[in-house]
Amino acid sequence: MSGARLSDLLEDRFGTAPNVPEDIENSDALKRLAARASCRRFTDRQIDLKRLQTLCATALCSPSKSDLQQRDILIVTNQDLLNALKTLLAAQTWVADAPAMLVFLANNRRQRQVQDVHAQPFPNDHLDAFFNASVDAGIALATFMTAAEAIGMGCCPISTIRNHLPEVRDLLMLPDHVFPVAGMAVGYPAERGGISARLPLGSTVHHDHFRDITREEITAYDTRRLNGADAPRWSEAKARMYAAPQRTDFGTFIRNIGFNLD
Repeated sequence: MSGARLSDLLEDRFGTAPNVPEDIENSDALKRLAARASCRRFTDRQIDLKRLQTLCATALCSPSKSDLQQRDILIVTNQDLLNALKTLLAAQTWVADAPAMLVFLANNRRQRQVQDVHAQPFPNDHLDAFFNASVDAGIALATFMTAAEAIGMGCCPISTIRNHLPEVRDLLMLPDHVFPVAGMAVGYPAERGGISARLPLGSTVHHDHFRDITREEITAYDTRRLNGADAPRWSEAKARMYAAPQRTDFGTFIRNIGFNLD
């Protein structure tokens, strides 16, 4: 990566690159982001708690809606708890070898406690409360990954933790108005992951007005992503994925822990 230009990395990712200004072509920070890859194979090197705590602190420096700070990070260190969590996620077999696991939480509970401290009402008990906390957690998650990868570690978010919300709530003793947005496997990479091609920038970066992707653009992306490999096309695989019901009980769970989604 050190010899590559940012525009080259972006072209590898998207098929085309924007007109990258010359003064940022060799930005190491931008090149790391452009070349990042999820890590699903880890060495057996363990991660000390101080390192994880430092990364969490760095992640929580990220932006937060109105400074409400409705996101927390739960580091799973107890071995029995870690094993139980990995068992729930066993459908993703690579999780078993992850040296460390974190859970990124949306926390709307704390704001309700703050309201109580100051004897203030909570009239914003509607969908926005759920949404704000979820986005805050997502921002912290992305910042954690950037921080961890900057010091040579590898990460992979695990959204399937939301397939097991009641069990995870009980394992982690989560109270009302607090729920997992994603898990995170963390460790030292055993190999360099491949760059995952993304949809073309012309379909995903809009100027002034939104524009729908065309069938032709989807077909072209499928072809570029296959790159001669004998595998299902991206669009076909994602269409099949979303043709089956997923997490149909999610709304019920969120309402049961106190959120009003109206």
